[in-house]
Amino acid sequence: MFSASQIKLISILSLITFINADLRSTDSSLLEDAHLDTFSIVRKYGYHCEIHRVYTEDEYVLEMHRIPYDKDCANPGDPRPVVFLMHGLLSSSAEWIIMGPGKGLAYILSEAGYDVWMGNVRGNTYSRSHMTLNPSSSSFWKYSWHEIGYYDLPAMIDYVIEETGVPKIHYVGFSQGTTTFWVMASTRPEYNDKILTMQALAPVAYLNNAKSPLVKAIAPFTNSLERLFKILGTNEILPNGKVNELAGQSICLEEAITQVLCTNLLFLICGYNEEQLNSTMVPLIVGHTPAGASTRQIVHFGQLYNSKKFVQFDHGLITNKIKYGTFKPPAYNLDAIRAPVFLHYSDNDWLAAPEDVDRLSKEIKTVIGKYRVPLAKFNHIDFVFAIDAKKLIYDRLMNIMEKFN
Repeated sequence: MFSASQIKLISILSLITFINADLRSTDSSLLEDAHLDTFSIVRKYGYHCEIHRVYTEDEYVLEMHRIPYDKDCANPGDPRPVVFLMHGLLSSSAEWIIMGPGKGLAYILSEAGYDVWMGNVRGNTYSRSHMTLNPSSSSFWKYSWHEIGYYDLPAMIDYVIEETGVPKIHYVGFSQGTTTFWVMASTRPEYNDKILTMQALAPVAYLNNAKSPLVKAIAPFTNSLERLFKILGTNEILPNGKVNELAGQSICLEEAITQVLCTNLLFLICGYNEEQLNSTMVPLIVGHTPAGASTRQIVHFGQLYNSKKFVQFDHGLITNKIKYGTFKPPAYNLDAIRAPVFLHYSDNDWLAAPEDVDRLSKEIKTVIGKYRVPLAKFNHIDFVFAIDAKKLIYDRLMNIMEKFN
């Protein structure tokens, strides 16, 4: 249950959003993007796009999307620096392109001369295949973001390097895309040598100071929630499907009074910044997000909040002893991270709180820069969806990357 103050906050946010809503109708061409896939959207706007599939060591099949060069490239065969983009929780590669050319980071990087690769983790809209398991089986979903960091990222990075022939790549991660990088770089330290720079947008490792009412409400019940999910047969949470499509075409439209439900669900999880959220784009965002995740991913984040540590998944005393050799899950060894790391954070982030980012910066020895967005209301999802993300974040990010090319 939410406290009285949290309920009041939700009511205030709804009222503010409704009063300030721009009631212009949504462009039908933009609305189409709510139900097109990443490949089709990129091609729609005149960019070359490729689909690549890779197999993990534990036999999941992952789909990646590539924009090898900008649409006006005269010499597409010329070598380019390579950048790999990793989306956040409940999201997909669409996260980097749905804001459109000039706004989406994938397009911006392509126009800046990069060979852009966008990953998709196991279980999301584009990566729902396995060599022997079916998504209808509970065995398919027995993973948290630990397995994504340990298996998915190495498989995709190895594939990108082999396909492009470059020895090292830039890595840009958002939210869970940073969490999984810490997992990979600490448990498989040889992958540090394959990274030119790690650009961490809204970095998540510690959740001690997370302000999200939903995180606080869920965290105390994380272990019992997983048991409940097992009883109910629910292994996946919030998959993409008709709900997203209908939401994008009806309740989240700019002129709909119910749009406040969409916008404030995002704000409730991530922080509130109505000024940086283009209401015209809400149907597109909801059309692609959420894109699905295993319930264990959610549970694992709840465990971090409870433990105040950055540790592996807590299976319970007996299973922990069998799996780890200890009754408690081991902490990730952040000292093993050697890649150059740049942290980008904000004050109004209800998930990656400044205090937790500061703690992370002190524990990773190769943090070269820590950049605070100079906008007080800038929140978690603003790192990918803000109107002024290019000016506030992406230009600086590219300036850093250019120095390492």
